[in-house]
Amino acid sequence: MPSPLISPLRRTRPASIRPEPLQPGDNLRGAGLMTLSMIGFTCNDAIIKFVTQDMPLYQAITLRGLFVMLALVALASRTGGLRLRIPQAARRPMTLRLIGEIGSTLLFLNALQRMAIADLTAVMQSLPLVVMLGAALFFGESLGWRRVLAVGVGMLGVLIILRPGGGTFGIWSLVALGAMLMVALRDLSTRQFGRDVASSTIAFYAAVLVTLTGLLFSLGQGWIMPAGAQIGLLLLSAAFLTVGYVSAVAAMRVGEIAAVSPFRYTSLLAAIVLGLVIFGDWPDLWTWVGSALVVGAGIYTIWREAQLGRRR
Repeated sequence: MPSPLISPLRRTRPASIRPEPLQPGDNLRGAGLMTLSMIGFTCNDAIIKFVTQDMPLYQAITLRGLFVMLALVALASRTGGLRLRIPQAARRPMTLRLIGEIGSTLLFLNALQRMAIADLTAVMQSLPLVVMLGAALFFGESLGWRRVLAVGVGMLGVLIILRPGGGTFGIWSLVALGAMLMVALRDLSTRQFGRDVASSTIAFYAAVLVTLTGLLFSLGQGWIMPAGAQIGLLLLSAAFLTVGYVSAVAAMRVGEIAAVSPFRYTSLLAAIVLGLVIFGDWPDLWTWVGSALVVGAGIYTIWREAQLGRRR
């Protein structure tokens, strides 16, 4: 699920990463890394949902953002330090990406406070389908009728999860859809970066802007004196978020996309388990049905892309 704060995140190969020749066992390692990434992101989401029961949301965003920035600087220092200069050609996609990053973070975390984590995560599983459709519309990438049909099936699954016209549909369902669309903007913008823009640079700018936005909104919401346990949980949240980011990047570098990408959907299983254990939420039948359609459509499009890649 979205990492709300920094993201390659759950969706696209960063443009600054050059894939290495595949070695025996790489796909298995890539699958393990992607699973670790999804668990990291989902644990971060669960902690934020838990902490913001007693702490103002934007204070939590600000504090977590500070911790993530420190973690990113520490990681970058081990690989030559952060390179903050943005080439002229990358400034427009960086602006669009940051708009998507900030918008998705605010919408996602507000929806997370008020929706079951499994329901929100299930909606976000449609993101790869929306990104694929956006790439066809805006970048001219080919999209055959089978994958168009898969997008339609995935969107039907989202509608089943949200059930417009039913008692479960409300303003926060629309907010969840808005968060998913903003993440799509973020990921589509990421596709426009060249290799001269490092993934750590993109992540650091995202962390800085989201943290500053959280600080700005927190001025109107107010702050409380955080307890030691809350600080500890936010540190843990930042650690999970950082692990999720690093693991997602490593997974895309190690394994084939077609072999690794289906393991993104382990975030839904993690969300269901955490929602039940921490919040006592258990998805109803229609959420299971809709989730099956979304995940099935997503896995089909990944398989279809792999088949087309072999033919090429």
